[in-house]
Amino acid sequence: MGLGLRAARLLLRLRPMPGPGPGPGPSPKRPRSAMAPRIGTHNGTFHCDEALACYLLRLLPQYRDAEIIRTREPQLLSECDVVVDVGGEYDPQKHRYDHHQRSFAQSMHCLRPDKPWKTKLSSAGLVYFHFGSQILASLLGLKEEDPVVQVLYDKLYENFVEEIDAIDNGIAQWDGEPRYAMTTNLSARVSYLNPRWNDMDQDTEAGFRKAMELVGGEFRDHLDYYHRAWLPARTLVEKAIQKRFEVDPSGEILVFSQGGCPWKEHLFSLESELGVEKPIKFVLYMDQNGQWRVQCVPAGLHTFQNRLSLPEEWRGVRDEALSQLSGIPGCIFVHAGGFIGGNRSQEGALRMAQSALAQQTSPDAPSS
Repeated sequence: MGLGLRAARLLLRLRPMPGPGPGPGPSPKRPRSAMAPRIGTHNGTFHCDEALACYLLRLLPQYRDAEIIRTREPQLLSECDVVVDVGGEYDPQKHRYDHHQRSFAQSMHCLRPDKPWKTKLSSAGLVYFHFGSQILASLLGLKEEDPVVQVLYDKLYENFVEEIDAIDNGIAQWDGEPRYAMTTNLSARVSYLNPRWNDMDQDTEAGFRKAMELVGGEFRDHLDYYHRAWLPARTLVEKAIQKRFEVDPSGEILVFSQGGCPWKEHLFSLESELGVEKPIKFVLYMDQNGQWRVQCVPAGLHTFQNRLSLPEEWRGVRDEALSQLSGIPGCIFVHAGGFIGGNRSQEGALRMAQSALAQQTSPDAPSS
């Protein structure tokens, strides 16, 4: 995405975010017109999607003091101002956001064709679709149309909400059997807050309040990270790409002025946007100990394969032995996987990357 954002805008800090508000309680004995707004959702076993949906709704001014009514009684739900994950109805005009009905097959892409995500929405995704920009703008102290809000809206969906949508709708992350079990995702952690099947006390109200705090905290943590760390890193990566030919004539090596930034996704995106003809193979940066790292650029975001690995004969060799083997002073290590190495100086790290590039172009070079 081309942001064109001023650096100062990228470094905006989050305002303190409102808490989730009071938990569910008995209906107050006052006229309906004077009552606090009501958010309805189902009772019994709770899930990550409605916990997040309720939390997000209470970040909106109109629902900040809302009671949460957990029931399946149609009459009680009809008295609620907004209903999520129950009721068999999706009607944003009436603020009904259920996704369980047979006729429901909406995704972000269905509702907004300019968005790429085709995962079926859960109640969390529906609330985020309709109110996410307003929520983010309020939390960040920006206007909804601000480019920062729009970029973070997409990022939070792709890297937080979509996972919750998919898990709640039973959509597998991959085809076939997984190599290992994943039991620590947010949806799983919410499920553990339900009463055990053999507990004497099967009340779910306290657990649901804990679930809202859990998912709400993670949502805010993700937003804070993407706003104050991920987004500013784009500027650093873009500058490094623009200066790549000053580092090496090949244009395949970047030097970051500051280490530790999340660079991979920005690099792939910017290569496309800036029309980089030769894919970048290595990035150099200083680590926390003042030493330099040479890291291979992966073939993609979700793979351990590299565009070009460090030479096979260097892998697993350290210190002086590696310097002797490579002919480059100051070597510290090359990982046995060949995806990262270290040197005591920037010049040494650059020479390691240049040597790897030279071996790639040599007629006798082994394949990486």
